[in-house]
Amino acid sequence: MLKRNKMKVLSLILATLVVGTTFVGCGKKDEASSTAKVDQVIKYNLGAQPKTIDPGLNNSVEGGIVDVNAFEGLENVDANNKVTPGVAEKYDVSSDSLKYTFHLRKDAKWSDGKGVTANDFYYAWSRALAPETASDYAYQLFYIKNGEAYNGGKAKVEDLGVKVVDDYTLEVTLEAPTAYFLSLTAFPTYFPVRKDIVDANKEGWANDAKTFVSNGAYKMSEYAQKDHMTFVKNDNYWDKSNIKLDKIQYTMLDNETAALNAFEAGDIDATDLLPAEQKQSLIKDGKAKVYPYLGTYYYAINVSGKNVAPDVAKALGNVNVRKALSLAIDRTAIVENVTKGGELPATSYVPKGIVDSAAKEFKNKDYIKTTADVDAAKKLLADAGYPEGKGFPKLEIKYNTGQGHQNIAQAIQDMWKKNLGIDVQLVNEERKVQLDDLTKHNFAVCRTSWIADYNDPMTFLDMYYTNGGNNNPGYTNPDYDKLVDAAKKETDPAKRTDDLHKIEDIIMTDVPVIPIYYYTNVLALKNNIKDVQKSPLGFVYFRNTVVEAAEK
Repeated sequence: MLKRNKMKVLSLILATLVVGTTFVGCGKKDEASSTAKVDQVIKYNLGAQPKTIDPGLNNSVEGGIVDVNAFEGLENVDANNKVTPGVAEKYDVSSDSLKYTFHLRKDAKWSDGKGVTANDFYYAWSRALAPETASDYAYQLFYIKNGEAYNGGKAKVEDLGVKVVDDYTLEVTLEAPTAYFLSLTAFPTYFPVRKDIVDANKEGWANDAKTFVSNGAYKMSEYAQKDHMTFVKNDNYWDKSNIKLDKIQYTMLDNETAALNAFEAGDIDATDLLPAEQKQSLIKDGKAKVYPYLGTYYYAINVSGKNVAPDVAKALGNVNVRKALSLAIDRTAIVENVTKGGELPATSYVPKGIVDSAAKEFKNKDYIKTTADVDAAKKLLADAGYPEGKGFPKLEIKYNTGQGHQNIAQAIQDMWKKNLGIDVQLVNEERKVQLDDLTKHNFAVCRTSWIADYNDPMTFLDMYYTNGGNNNPGYTNPDYDKLVDAAKKETDPAKRTDDLHKIEDIIMTDVPVIPIYYYTNVLALKNNIKDVQKSPLGFVYFRNTVVEAAEK
């Protein structure tokens, strides 16, 4: 690890960029508890079924939770969410911070016993970037030299800044110095996948235990669609001696009340899908705990004009309408009377807790009030040609199935009717359908959210790049695109931070999205389950988890 000492400054930066918490269970620990005769099995409720758990294609937190336990990247995150060695046991970095050389451990193996090689990473990254793959998260690899050009059809795969030196050496060249690059390699899009496995079953390899092959602490043993997935300890994992759990069963209860009932009945051991009205009592009783969560809950507005009626496209294409919709929302009322989980009203797009290049709080202003500004909203709507809502087309708000999302949609429906005179129809969809509609701009207004992939403003601010994979509103603004490009290459921390603030200024001025609140995460967990690592990025890690004897 000697060569890691050369990165002392970068390591200090990364330590501030990535923060997290380990949940050791609520209540007082029984000192006499033991794991000797306790089944090392945990049942964790994912909520909605992930659209996919293919690391290169996944675009949801639910799928990411599965992936971070089934796969392993070049780097890892420990119980304090600091970057630690993963498949790469060490690395070198050039003096200009543009070239990383990763040295892979030779005892890293896939769940079927084959060795993990540098070629597996090269294939996974080039596959995610390939235009025909259409990965929503391809942009996460744009930090690699020519990654964006290849994804956009302007370069060949051979031009990528990824070179396989030999089976155990991977050389990566970046477009610009990126302080958080190492933490990115612990993100699912950077995980390896096997070419022979994907080639044999391109569409379904990740949906069947018979074809699912992974290189992390757990391997799939069963996948019952829309019901549960079962993963067992991977005996071929290089660090298997430190893995205590024998089995993880991921259930897929997407109803808050059903999830809580299952938790109380002992049918599941953990869930963060909970009825809003029950959260405070669960916390008070020591059955749940509040965790920081670097994310924003917001409504996307279709500004592309696609897949909506002409009158809706005209209305939503008017920035004054979008501003009016935002100002008519009482965010304080939503967090105090609807969500009730300690959430904070969103007054900006980038949430509190995200830090800038100097590791200082990025959020430096409130763009909107926490309560509704009805007079300003009415004036903006009138200026757009819809005084008191007259002549305004009926809007649809789409949201994925869940009582919490429904309650929020109903509250906003009432606010827009009362404050603006606008009629709104609510449409709920299964999560997979909703994600597909978001990708295809098949909505007028749609509930969605963004959880940080790493602790830097860019994880939120580059989303609305023209034709970007996560640009659900279909937004386009050349000035925004130029600033994103500049910020990604800027090496002066102060100038970069200034550019990032300008990017957020544009988003909050043009309003392709309406921030509602900043997340917290309330996780209910059985007291005898220890060392569950809950990341503020939304992931849950079970590498160190152990089940102790239940307290009596």
